[in-house]
Amino acid sequence: MNRFTFRNFLTLVGPFLGLLLVIGIFSSRPEVRAAFLTGGNFKIIFTQTVIVAIGALGMTLIIVSGGIDLSVGSVVALASVVGARLLALEHPWSTAGVIAVTVGAGALVGMVNGSLIAGARMMPFIVTLGMMGVARGAAKWLGGNQTVNYDEKAAINNIMAMDEPYKFFPLPIGVWVAIGLAILMAIVLRQTVFGRYVFAIGSNEATARLCGIRVRMHKILIYTLAGVFFGISGLMQLSRLTQGDPTVASGLELDIIAAVVIGGASLSGGTGSILGSMIGAVIMAVLRNGSNQMGWPTYMQEIIIGAVIVLAVGLDRLRQSKQT
Repeated sequence: MNRFTFRNFLTLVGPFLGLLLVIGIFSSRPEVRAAFLTGGNFKIIFTQTVIVAIGALGMTLIIVSGGIDLSVGSVVALASVVGARLLALEHPWSTAGVIAVTVGAGALVGMVNGSLIAGARMMPFIVTLGMMGVARGAAKWLGGNQTVNYDEKAAINNIMAMDEPYKFFPLPIGVWVAIGLAILMAIVLRQTVFGRYVFAIGSNEATARLCGIRVRMHKILIYTLAGVFFGISGLMQLSRLTQGDPTVASGLELDIIAAVVIGGASLSGGTGSILGSMIGAVIMAVLRNGSNQMGWPTYMQEIIIGAVIVLAVGLDRLRQSKQT
């Protein structure tokens, strides 16, 4: 096995090894293992993974193309408040209408981000950092600076509802939606012309432009499509909380970015996979769930998550240095 193939092999299996390591650590104590390794607990883990996993689908596109998006947490909050507002009206919108507008809100923010980054040639970090504040402020304005409540019997709440919580099956609808979207995007990213363009732009934007790729148009499309996934994450957040909260998902962007990088994507662009990002999202959920099972305080969980993010970026830099 030559060096290039071995490196690709490590990139592929690395996230799986990381997941097994994390599960092994939390299963090492017998008193914790009895509660941790149960079907009901893994149902909770998969349910908690949904929001980060769907957001990671969009972030994978952005990071592979050489960009970054820091506004995702605020966009999720905004989308959830938009959906809650429509359900809280005197004559609530239909479920299909709420889903369309909620997802559309995320797509609109993504399109604005992409237009500023590609059209005005502004730095993704600065644009999305600014949009983080704009979207969060818009969410608070729409929500009247408080949570937006609606009829708890609304059909949209069934998406993330957990039936028979002590058994692994049946899984919530949201878990199957995340799996279906992941399969679809894995095909798109690896088997379509658009997917090849995403990798080409991330690997070398100037070369991609010289090869005839319409870089500006594709960047706008990438950020808009990512916004669609962020909107879907907002929909899942709405269903999970059964209310629209403008303060929710603060710091979610760090979990999503960490999931994508842990999954093997490079912050320099040109490298990444949907499968890796999904495994990364599961790792983040297992870390939080296992920490709770261990009885560790919240600040300890934050330290662990922060350390994992630094480690993931460090591994990315190490991979890049070995390639040069």
